[in-house]
Amino acid sequence: MRITCDGSGGCVRRADPPGRDVLWGAVGGQRRAVVCGAVLGMGHQTGEALVPLLIGLAIDRGVVDGDVTGLLLWLGILAAVYVGLSFSFRFAARIGERASVTVAHDLRIALIGRVLAQEGGAEDGRLPGELANTATEDAKRIGAVVIAVVFGTAAATGVLVSAVVLLSVSLTLGLLVLLGTPVLLWLSHLLSKPLERRSETEQERAARASGVAADLVAGLRVLKGIGAEPAAVIRYRRISQDSLTATLRAARAEAWQNGVVTLLTGAFLALVTLVGGRLAARGDIGLGELVSSVALALFLIGPLSEFSWVNAQLAQGRASAARIAEILDAEPAVSAPPTTDGPVPPRVAGRLRLRGLSYGTLREVDLDIAPGDTVGIVTSDPADASALLRCLGRRADPDAGAVELDGTDLSALDLAEARAAVLVAEHDADLFEGTLLDNVTAAAPAAADVRTAMAASSADEVARALPDGADTAVTARGRSLSGGQRQRVALARALAADAPVLVLHEPATAVDAVTETRIAAGIKDVREGRTTVLVTNSPALLAVTDRVILLDAGRVAATGDHAHLVHDRVAYRTAVLT
Repeated sequence: MRITCDGSGGCVRRADPPGRDVLWGAVGGQRRAVVCGAVLGMGHQTGEALVPLLIGLAIDRGVVDGDVTGLLLWLGILAAVYVGLSFSFRFAARIGERASVTVAHDLRIALIGRVLAQEGGAEDGRLPGELANTATEDAKRIGAVVIAVVFGTAAATGVLVSAVVLLSVSLTLGLLVLLGTPVLLWLSHLLSKPLERRSETEQERAARASGVAADLVAGLRVLKGIGAEPAAVIRYRRISQDSLTATLRAARAEAWQNGVVTLLTGAFLALVTLVGGRLAARGDIGLGELVSSVALALFLIGPLSEFSWVNAQLAQGRASAARIAEILDAEPAVSAPPTTDGPVPPRVAGRLRLRGLSYGTLREVDLDIAPGDTVGIVTSDPADASALLRCLGRRADPDAGAVELDGTDLSALDLAEARAAVLVAEHDADLFEGTLLDNVTAAAPAAADVRTAMAASSADEVARALPDGADTAVTARGRSLSGGQRQRVALARALAADAPVLVLHEPATAVDAVTETRIAAGIKDVREGRTTVLVTNSPALLAVTDRVILLDAGRVAATGDHAHLVHDRVAYRTAVLT
């Protein structure tokens, strides 16, 4: 899959092998900046390579020939070259750095867009901290590849110009550099392979450690409540130790690569210097040419060392690109509708029907919920409830059967329209940073009666208990509120959305019995005339439903009103009263 970023946050995906094409797309999306930076870098390296030649010419004219005018001329040319190479490096570095951060930004936007895409699938099996690590560290490493391309091209130019200058001095020296440099680069590439493998492992372990850390911090209150801090510390210590081990292995691989490449580079430059010295001793080259040759050999330390750095960046970039490609190429959790010709009509009646639905633990479930009904669904296995909610919320496609809204298969509808028509408010819904009122009105239409929704969910009591009422600031994920307060605010948000079909999953488990009874009556009143599904085992909520459906072992086991099912069905009584 090739990712082409246009510099404005838009990235296009094309089917190609992963990893490598992410790199190609990142560099190709900044081709203008890469070309400009490379040209300026080439100018800088060309100037650096010409400096030893100019010094040699100045020595030949001023020292050997005693030509003061010639000496001043070449010194002036040398000064001009220094000014040019200085400005070239400055602007090449600026352009390369800008392209690097732009590529990293574009990849972060592409990753966030894929993770937040309606079809889902990218977040499956990955902790939030892992995704955040990929969107920051891995994207940053791919951005560094852009700078590596700029300076790698410049370094190659420096070597080439040096070889040409040495050819003008001595055919032997020039050929030695031209033939020896490719061999040195090939060896550097081979030495970067272990670094690439260990860098990928390092990033995976670091992402895992970040994910677990974020997960533990998010559940810190729960961990303290059940006294599980020691177990959490042991778990994180083990994962962090794995990350440290992987990081040290990658560092050792990088140090080993740099050390060996430096040794090879030094040996190569010593050989160039030795050959130049023997040529001077035989009188094949003059004093100025010897000075130029030795200075060029010393200059080559820079470009050849640059190749070592470039190889390390490419190795780490390839590993990070493969991780990013895995997320961008993740299979969607739900399929997109085959056509956009079937949008949800402006007026949704609210008939919800399940026909032979099989998914997860569910087996051939048939349900028919009439418009305006309030229906309770009781499950003997929590996995049945989770599977049902995923299908109703279009977060997963059924293995068999279908979910229909007003006679139309949900899978044939636009995802956004389907989820707006059938709103699934899950038990663990999070709040976001902002005021309490902002959270309640997040999905509410302009004409929504927010005050009634807050009263029905008892969120008005929460507001009265806060210092600034409904305008009180709520921290991220609602951590400044208690569990019961968060639950009531989340329920108020769901009710204020005024969806044609509302599916509520255990909306009152964190409140006392009196409040729960009041909430049950409030839901019934607010949702009068609109389809409501209560997936719950709460007797207080089930008592206000028009009918209740019992799912046992993934199948519909009984249907009736709450009172009769409690009396007649042992499985129902066990699920609801124990």
